[in-house]
Amino acid sequence: MSIEAEPVMGLRESKKHETRQLISDHATRLFIEKGFEATTIADVATASRVAKKTVTNYFARKEDMALDHQEEFVAGLARTVTGRAVGESALAALRREFLYGVERRDPVIGFAGERFCRMIADSPTLTARLRDLHDQREEALGRVLAEEAGAGVGDFTAYAVAAQLGSAQRVLFQRIMRLTLAGRSADEVADTVAADARQVFGLLEESFGGYGVK
Repeated sequence: MSIEAEPVMGLRESKKHETRQLISDHATRLFIEKGFEATTIADVATASRVAKKTVTNYFARKEDMALDHQEEFVAGLARTVTGRAVGESALAALRREFLYGVERRDPVIGFAGERFCRMIADSPTLTARLRDLHDQREEALGRVLAEEAGAGVGDFTAYAVAAQLGSAQRVLFQRIMRLTLAGRSADEVADTVAADARQVFGLLEESFGGYGVK
């Protein structure tokens, strides 16, 4: 009986994922077309052809429909540091992963296109939520650094380092958005930001290049 139940669960989860993605896609389209603040949950439900309650069951907040990569975003820095190579510092791992993200034009680091960036910039709610996600990302990185150092979760040094490393990522994210909003192509943005990243991480090398070496 368990052999038959597993595929059913797989289909159910797949259906839930499809519904969630459908709602997010329609919501983002409406947010871009009408503006985030002007779009209601009812508008999203109508466009997605689901009940309003279905939308709220999948998304606790309206902004979650627009920023649907937020879990990956929040966990990204901590995951990169946790998975770094032997002999690699936290700074080196984050620099390597960021530059790889630039090569991929990864939306999680900011390569989301002009219309999406404009949607965020024009919305006080989304702008505030993005700031909160940056804060959560730094907090998650601090926890990992503290745990690896064998210190308590409130270890000041680990969180101070995380704040500096997270701030570098934050200003680079903002740089990508500003260049995108200025009409620069993805390739132009990538070339500029790759050089900026090397400079920014280079400035941190003297202070943090030897911190958190695995």
